[in-house]
Amino acid sequence: MHVHFIAIAGTGMGSLAGLLKTQGHEVTGSDEAVYPPMSTALERWGIPFFEGFRADHVESHRPDLVVIGNAVRPENPEARAALDGGLRCLSFPDALYEYAVAGRHSVVVSGTHGKTTTSALIATLLHETGQDPSFLVGGILANFDGSYREGGGAAFVVEGDEYDTAFFDKTPKFLHYHPQTLVLTSVEFDHADIYRDLEHVKSAFRTLIEQMPSDGLIVAATAEPNVADVLTDAPCRVVGYAVEPGAADWCATGLEPGAGGTAFSLSRESAGPLRVFTPMSGRHNVGNSLAALLVLRELGVPLEEGVPALERFRGVKRRMEVRGEAAGVTVMDDFAHHPTAVRETLAGLRATHPGRRIVAVFEPRSNTTRRTVFQRDYARAFSGADRVIVSVVPEAPIYSATGEVTEWFSAGQLAEDLAAEGKDAIAIDGVEAIVESLVADAREGDLVITLSNGSFGGIWDLLLAGLEARG
Repeated sequence: MHVHFIAIAGTGMGSLAGLLKTQGHEVTGSDEAVYPPMSTALERWGIPFFEGFRADHVESHRPDLVVIGNAVRPENPEARAALDGGLRCLSFPDALYEYAVAGRHSVVVSGTHGKTTTSALIATLLHETGQDPSFLVGGILANFDGSYREGGGAAFVVEGDEYDTAFFDKTPKFLHYHPQTLVLTSVEFDHADIYRDLEHVKSAFRTLIEQMPSDGLIVAATAEPNVADVLTDAPCRVVGYAVEPGAADWCATGLEPGAGGTAFSLSRESAGPLRVFTPMSGRHNVGNSLAALLVLRELGVPLEEGVPALERFRGVKRRMEVRGEAAGVTVMDDFAHHPTAVRETLAGLRATHPGRRIVAVFEPRSNTTRRTVFQRDYARAFSGADRVIVSVVPEAPIYSATGEVTEWFSAGQLAEDLAAEGKDAIAIDGVEAIVESLVADAREGDLVITLSNGSFGGIWDLLLAGLEARG
C-alpha cells in the first residue's frame, strides 16, 4: 500500500517510515526544516519527502494510509485535507502497533529518563544472543547503524513515551503499544506543555500499569523516587532493580568507572554476585544495563549469555557520543536536557574522565526547558562541569495545552546563579558566538559536551573546524 507520513522527519516517524518501506510498502512524507541525521537517513532508504505542508500532497496521490505525527497541529493544511477527504488516518503509535508490533511479544520501555538507551540495550542484547528481535528506537543504534529492524523473533522492542499521541488523541503514546513486558526506569515531572504537575504525570503511568495483563511482567527501578507510588495496583509480577545495595530484588553495587565504561557487581538475595561490565559511563547507565539484562533473563536468555553480550554494545548516537577531536579537545554530544539527565550525564563524565576540564554547552530548546519550571534545578544540575555556556533562546511561542507561558527560562539568570556558586558560567546568544568563545578558551585535554534535544545549529562541526583552524 501507499503510506504517507505528515511530519516524517521526527525520529519515531522517520523510523516507522523506514520500517514500512522494508516491509514492501510505498512510502512518502512531508515536513518542515528537515535536517540530518533523519534527512540523510530518508534519502538512504529511498523515501521521497516534500518540504512544507500542502493539501495537494495527499489530494493528488490519495494514499491508502496517512500517518499523522504528534508535532502536527489541527490547522495543518495537509492533515486537514487527509481527514476531511475521508482518507484513512492513524497516529504514529497506532500505525506502529497495527503494522509492526501486533502479533509479537511487546517489550515497552517507559520512564522519564533512559528510554532510548535501555530500548537500544535490550534490542542489541537480544540480537547478540540470537533472538532475532524487531525494534523501533528513538535514536541511531551503532550496532545496527539504524533505528529500526524487522526481525523474525518473538520480541518487538519499542520506547513507551508518556507524551500525547496526536492532536486528535490526547492519550499517552505508551498506552497504544499494549506491553507484555514493561520497563519503568523513572517517574519525574516533565512535558510541562501537557502535564500540570507531578501527580498528573503519575496518573498517566498508573493508567499504563493498570492496563498490564495479569500474565505480564514489569521490570522497574523500584528505588527511584515516585516509581513505587505508581506500582501500587500493578496487576502482574514486578521485578525490581536498583543501583544501590539491598534496595530491590536485583542490585548493582561496587561500581568501578573507567575510561572504557563501568564495572559493577550484579547481586540478588538468593544468589552470589556476578561481575558485569557495561561500555558506558554513569550510574544511570548502570541502571539501564541492569534493566536490559533482567528483561533478557525474563525472556529466557540467561545472565551467563546476556552479560558478555553487554560488552559488545556500541552505544546510541547523541548519547554521550564523541563527535570528534581537534587541537587536543574532545567534542561530545548528548541528548540530556532535563535537569536530572544533565546532572547524571555530567557525573558520569566526571567519574570516567578524572582530571579533565569539562565544558558543558546547554541549549534550552524543548517546551519544558524554555519555561521557568526547572530554572533553579539547573543551577544544581551543572555541578559536574568546570565551565558552562548557556545558549540564549528567544522568547518564541511555545505550544501549551495547560495555559499560556507567563514566565520564561532565563539563560542569563542560570549563568548568574552558577557564577554565584563559583562556577565559570556565561550566557551567549547565537551558535557562532558560542563557538568563538569555546575556541578562544579551549585548552588541550578539554572535554566539551553539548546538551540539547535538537540540532543545535550544527555546533559540533563548527567547533571542530574552529579548533582545527586554531591549531
